[in-house]
Order: sequence, then structure tokens, then C-alpha cells
Amino acid sequence: MAVGDYPFPHMHPVQGVKLTAVSAGIKKVGRRDVVLFELAEGSSVAGVFTKNAFCAAPVTLCKDHLSKAPIRYLLINSGNANACTGEQGLLDAKATCAAIAELTGVTPEQVLPFSTGVIGEPLPVQKITAVIPEALEKVNIDGWDDAGAGIMTTDTRPKGFSQQFEYQGKTITVNGISKGAGMIKPNMATMLGYIATDAKIAQPLLQALAHEAADKSFNRITIDGDTSTNDSCILIATGQIDLPEVTEPKGELYAKLREVIFAAHIHLAKSIVSDGEGATKFVTVAVSGGATRDECLDVAYAVAHSPLIKTALFASDPNWGRIVAAIGYAGVADLDATKVRVHLNDTLIVEHGGRAKSYTEEQGQAVMKQAEIAININLGRGDVAETVWTTDLSYEYVRINADYRS
Repeated sequence: MAVGDYPFPHMHPVQGVKLTAVSAGIKKVGRRDVVLFELAEGSSVAGVFTKNAFCAAPVTLCKDHLSKAPIRYLLINSGNANACTGEQGLLDAKATCAAIAELTGVTPEQVLPFSTGVIGEPLPVQKITAVIPEALEKVNIDGWDDAGAGIMTTDTRPKGFSQQFEYQGKTITVNGISKGAGMIKPNMATMLGYIATDAKIAQPLLQALAHEAADKSFNRITIDGDTSTNDSCILIATGQIDLPEVTEPKGELYAKLREVIFAAHIHLAKSIVSDGEGATKFVTVAVSGGATRDECLDVAYAVAHSPLIKTALFASDPNWGRIVAAIGYAGVADLDATKVRVHLNDTLIVEHGGRAKSYTEEQGQAVMKQAEIAININLGRGDVAETVWTTDLSYEYVRINADYRS
């Protein structure tokens, strides 16, 4: 089940990126579940990762490898998270990197491993390493579609972004793919996300962009309030376009790259929410009039995480009392309830500490029946605004997660 119009786009090739997806039979025979990226020599790579204390073995290894060597390969498997697997999990992740290194002549530290799927199960290393030769043989510049499908788990559709722009007669491309449908309330980025450009961006600046873009996109989505053990978002700049390297956050080229890279992150984040497990509604929670960023986010997440609000959304029930209750317990110090205004889309439902005089149940019902809904909250205490995207909570969400390991 998915909401909204987020079709997988035509993916323009990114110079310096080759990729493919092959089948290792990790969870289902015949399913493409191993994805390989091959990056041009000299590529810059930056990453943002989960803050979950039980972070998966590949996350630990990725952070280590990024600090040691220029990255040439990304290896991703779905169907198994290799999380909460102890020292053996780390050894298994290292073994997959070593298998690529042996066949390509790079060092194991030049490979980044990623896993997504069931937590606590041993990684089937032999299944993965057995298909690496096939993956190396098949990598190509047009493999984005296959890779987008290969990283899926409970997703109902692949998620992608591709945009080009011209600068000084050169065509620059920014592509991205991501996966995620449940266990989504990242504390860094998303379940898995990969964004690449063929522009040349210095690694320190690329890392800063990765953090900034993730914070405004993947750090603003929630489906169920759970932060995964495997969340990883990677930003790549291959430098294959004949233009000067961007080394500082200024200038026309930097501004355009930042704009499109942000657009990629936001589009992919929204794509994840639109494909939330069992989702029937895409919900924007926009909080304005705040005194600080944190209080706006506290209110937004209180509303977005409330099971009572999420189930009311599923039932198309305009039970606005649940919304104001969540605003009230969000922890905003000295909040003056009489100054708070709440709209469902453009319909004013709350002002002056109670139901708006102009509001009718029929107006609220009409909004709640829609597939895309905005809950707009003005706190009336400042000029700061923040937005979070979420979903409703349906019977199907329970079924999917009750059956996930079967």
C-alpha cells in the first residue's frame, strides 16, 4: 500500500558510478538482494549514520573505512540486517569487503558494506560472496533501476530521484535511491539512502552537505517512531565532470549543487513516508510561530508519533482534541494555549484556546478523507518553523510487522 504520486523516474547516468543488483537468495530465491556500486577512482564519499547504540556491524565498519581510505565500492544486501550479531557480525561484514578487494585489487578498507532486513540473524556470507563475481561483471552506468529494487525490504515500490542542470556548458547529474517503509524515525538519515553526483566536491564540504541535507529531510520523517540499527545515508561526488572542485560553501556552482542535492534528499524522504507500511495517508505536520527549532520539532513529533492521532487519521475522524492534547504535552515551556492556532489543510479548527467558531465537523471530515493532509500549527510565540512528514497507522501496519519474519 502506498500513497501519493512518487513513480520511479528515468535515471540519468552519473559519470563515475556503475552499479547493479543480483540475486543471492538471502531471504527469497530469485530475488535481487545484493547491490554493488563501483565508483571512479578519486571519488569523494561522505556518510551519515544511525545513532542507535545497537548499531549494526556494517555501520561500525563503514564509519571506520570512511576514515581510512578512498572508497571505490559499496556493497549492499537486503534480507538480513547483520545487526546485534556481536563480534561474528563484524567479522562477517569484513569478509564481504575482503571478497571484493581480492577480486578487484583494492584494499578492504575501500569497500563500504551495508545490510538491511531482520535483526539478530547471522549474515549468510557465503551466499553474498558467491555472487560478487557476477555483480562485478554486470555493473554498468544504467543499473540504477535494478539497484533501487535490490535494496527494498517491506517497501512496495522503489524510490528514486534524478535531475540534471547545466553549468558553464557542462551537464551535471544528481541521482539518488533509498529504501525504507517501517522502523522509520531516523536519528540521522534513513534506513538506506545513496545520492551521487558527477560534480567534484571536496570531502570535508561533502560531509557538511551530507549532514545538513539529512537533517532537513531524512531527520524530518517518521512512520512509527522507531530508529533503525542500520540507518545509513551516503553522499558521493565522483568528480568526473570537467569543472573546478567545489571546496567552499559559496559561489554559483555550490549553490546549485546544494539546491539539487537537498531536493534529492527531500524527495527520497517523502517517498519513504508515502510508502510507509500500511499507510493510507501522507501527513505533513508543519509547526510555525515557534521560539526555537527544538520546540517546533518537539510539537511536530508529539503530533506525528501519537497513536491516537495516527489512528484517527486512518479512520478519517476529525478528532481534533487529540491534536491539541499532543501539542500540550510536547513539553514547550510556558506555552500560551490561547495563542495557538491549528488548521487542517486550510480549515481553521482551533484558536483562542478552543474550537474555532467558524469550524464545523463537516469541514474536518472533508479534509480527513483526503489521502494527503496537512496539520498546520502556529504556536504564536516566535518566527521559527519546522516540518515533519508522517503517516496514519492502519490495520495493515500491524499485519506487516506481525508477519515480517515469516
